[in-house]
Amino acid sequence: MWESVAAPVVGLMAAVAPAVPTAPTPTVSPSPTVTFAPVLTSTPFGALPGQRVTHTVTIAGSGALTTARVTFTTTADLDDVTAQAEPGDCTVSPRTVVCDLGDLTLGATPGAPRVTISGRIRPGAPPGAVVRNRATVTSVESATTGAQVASNAYLLPGPTHPPTDPPLGSPAAVAGVPATGSTRMPAAVAVVVAGAAAVGTLLLARRRRHHEPSTRQDRPPGAQ
Repeated sequence: MWESVAAPVVGLMAAVAPAVPTAPTPTVSPSPTVTFAPVLTSTPFGALPGQRVTHTVTIAGSGALTTARVTFTTTADLDDVTAQAEPGDCTVSPRTVVCDLGDLTLGATPGAPRVTISGRIRPGAPPGAVVRNRATVTSVESATTGAQVASNAYLLPGPTHPPTDPPLGSPAAVAGVPATGSTRMPAAVAVVVAGAAAVGTLLLARRRRHHEPSTRQDRPPGAQ
């Protein structure tokens, strides 16, 4: 009897009891998109050994970068290297400069984050060597987007000499006559001289015939 009465009572209490609200499922908003890229300029571009050069790295883009770092490398040793990051701090060496810029918000301020590196190219670089400058930007976000790189390169010129004319030979050699003092004439010259002599002899003979008195005796008609 009690079992038959207890079942309807339990069902009635469940129907009267207020429903327990369920906690809403939190929605995860996608992380804001960040786009960034370094821009590298070298002034003067094509600097020679012994000349001072300034490399400037700016980070363009939009969004937030966490623990941003700029790494600059070059294949030409730099003397008296200086580096300044805005914002951040840098460590320098003759071929590598590393600057930690911290957390950045790109596009929020008028000026883009900037790193300025200056130094003098060490003398002694061989002519024809390739000078390659490279700037790499990394951050926590670059683990998924990948590091961004900018670079430039140029070739150190070799020594230049003014063009010179080839050495000239002696006048006799240029004219085709051996420079040994031989009196033999080249065949072409001999033919020209021989031809001129023959023409002169022929003209002289004609003149003589024209001026010599005629030795022919006129005979009367019918004479034997």
